[in-house]
Amino acid sequence: MRFVPCALAAVLLAGLAGAVDAGTLDDVRARGILHCGVGGDVPGFSAVDESGRLRGMDVDFCGAVAAVVLGDATKVKFTSLTAKQRFLALQSGEIDLLARNTTWTLQRDTALALNFTGVMYYDGQGFMVRRALGVENARELAGASVCVNIGTTTVLNLGDFFRVNNMDFKQVPFESSEEAVAAYDAGRCDAYTGDRSLLAGQRLKLSEPDAHVILPDTISKEPLGPVVRHGDDQWFDIVKWTLFCLIGAEEQGLTMGSVDAATTEAKDPATRRLLGLDGDLGKDLGVSAQWCQAAVKQVGNYGEIYDRHLGPGSPIGLPRGHNAQWRDGGLHYAMPIR
Repeated sequence: MRFVPCALAAVLLAGLAGAVDAGTLDDVRARGILHCGVGGDVPGFSAVDESGRLRGMDVDFCGAVAAVVLGDATKVKFTSLTAKQRFLALQSGEIDLLARNTTWTLQRDTALALNFTGVMYYDGQGFMVRRALGVENARELAGASVCVNIGTTTVLNLGDFFRVNNMDFKQVPFESSEEAVAAYDAGRCDAYTGDRSLLAGQRLKLSEPDAHVILPDTISKEPLGPVVRHGDDQWFDIVKWTLFCLIGAEEQGLTMGSVDAATTEAKDPATRRLLGLDGDLGKDLGVSAQWCQAAVKQVGNYGEIYDRHLGPGSPIGLPRGHNAQWRDGGLHYAMPIR
């Protein structure tokens, strides 16, 4: 091992700190707005509602990051991106953060020079077909034509599934989910494949939603999460810990409506740290001590966000399943905020 003299080490550390400081956080603060890439046509994650407002889990997550770094969840400029466009937009610096129901894979995490900051939604790929076909499972789709979005893991999984089961199929590719669901609705293919949450949302767009069914098969693992560029560890940390903040707030029972009262009444050490009442953990992230408090107060905890856009009380109506808290048999688990 080669030892670096203390004076030289101090210079190197100062240089490293400068490199980290002069990154995405400074850019966002200088312009006063977060540039966030979303799908824009995926109900439950990012889609325009009847009032013309963009809504969904991914939209709220972008708002949470803006609350953490700018103090205001509304300080976000959204860019709608197709699956094919999304990674180039992030790599080129057009957006600061990609929050677009994107699957975490080894190649994307390495060869594309991207960092996934965690899992926002645990999903899996499925198939939707017309009830009139009488199909009960995906292994009955031999010879079927299947609508699919290009530039996605969905295409690869589709090929794998039919090869493994020794079945022929015809792939009908489209640039966007909007085009794919429209083609399926028009009868251009026998089935439509995608993440099960995507299918549940797209089913609402069909001319006769009740005439279609999502088959029970789940043919892949699709961990969907926010993505940032390689090379900016501070920004990576901020986005990653924003997600843990939302999950941790639900663990602690903190909601949009209870945050204010908790700031004067909370006695639990974990809750007080999360709210920034004890210590200043935000300092290590480069944000205010009340960073997590601001996110939860303005967009809600993870459970509130889920229920609002995907839960049983929403139009999509999906149960929590794998996306429940670990204490409830799900996979969500916040790293300790301490």
